[in-house]
Amino acid sequence: MEKEELKKELDALETEMNSADFWTNKDKAQLTLKRIKELQAEIAGVGKYDSGDAVMTIFSGAGGDDAEDFSSILLNMYYKFFSKNNFGVTLLHENQNDHGGYRNVTIEISGKNAYGTLKNESGVHRLVRVSPFNAKSLRHTSFSMVEVIPKFEKIGKEELDINETDIRVELSRSSGPGGQNVNKRETAVRVVHIPTNLSAQSDSQRSQAQNKEKAMQILYGKIYKALEEERISNEKGMYVSKTTQIEWGNQIRSYVMHPYKMVKDHRTNFETANIDSVLDGEIEGFLEAEKSL
Repeated sequence: MEKEELKKELDALETEMNSADFWTNKDKAQLTLKRIKELQAEIAGVGKYDSGDAVMTIFSGAGGDDAEDFSSILLNMYYKFFSKNNFGVTLLHENQNDHGGYRNVTIEISGKNAYGTLKNESGVHRLVRVSPFNAKSLRHTSFSMVEVIPKFEKIGKEELDINETDIRVELSRSSGPGGQNVNKRETAVRVVHIPTNLSAQSDSQRSQAQNKEKAMQILYGKIYKALEEERISNEKGMYVSKTTQIEWGNQIRSYVMHPYKMVKDHRTNFETANIDSVLDGEIEGFLEAEKSL
C-alpha cells in the first residue's frame, strides 16, 4: 500500500476515533486503535513485526572450509552482540563440520525490537584473509549469507493466507539436542512451500509436533519477508531476483583482515578499521547506519 493511501486510512480512523460514539462498541474500538498504531508505525518506516523476536540463519557460500569457518565467526560476532544487549538466543538447527565451522545454523533471538534491530543484516557477507586451512598461507575470499526473518508467534490467515496443500512436510532423524528421544524417532522436520521453494527446518525440539510448529513459524517468516521485499521493490520500481546467489555481486558487507584491516558496509558506506572490535560484537555503528535503508 502506498504511503498516501496509508495516510488516508489513518485520517479516516482518527476521525472515527474522535466521534462521540467511538467507545459504544469496545471491541471494535480496540481493533481501531490497534490499526491506528500499525499505520503510524508503517508510515514512520517501522515494520509490523519490528518490535518482536527474530530468527536468523547463516549459510556458508563459496569457499569450502574457509566459508564454513567464516559462518562460525559471524555467529560468534552476533552471539557477543546479543549478550552485550541482553537478547536471548535459542539454537534451532545446526549443520556443523569437523573443524567447528557451520554449513548452516539457525537461531532464534528474543528481546525488544529484535527483528527491527537485525532485519537489515540480511545479505551476503564477505571475508578476505590469509586462509588458516591453506598450507601455503594464501589469501582467500569467503562468503556467507545471513538471513533474518520475523518470528511468528501464531500462524493464521490474518497473517498469511497459505493453502495447506502448498506445504510439503519432510521427516528425518534429529541430530540435535533432546536426550534419549533423539535419533530413535523421526523428530526432525523440514517444511517446504512448494510455489516459492522456500523451506525451513527444526530439530531442536523433543517431539515431531513441536519441531513442525517451529519449522512452520520459520517458514511463515520467510514467506512474509519475501513478500515484504517484493512490495518494497515494486514501490521503488526495482527488480529483485527470487533467488539470491551467495556470490560477490550481492554482498552487503566486507570484512578484510589482509593485506589491511577494514570492515565496510557497501549499502551505507559505513566503515571501520577496527575489525577486532566488530568481530567482538561491536556492530552498533553498522546497525545505526542501516536505519537509513
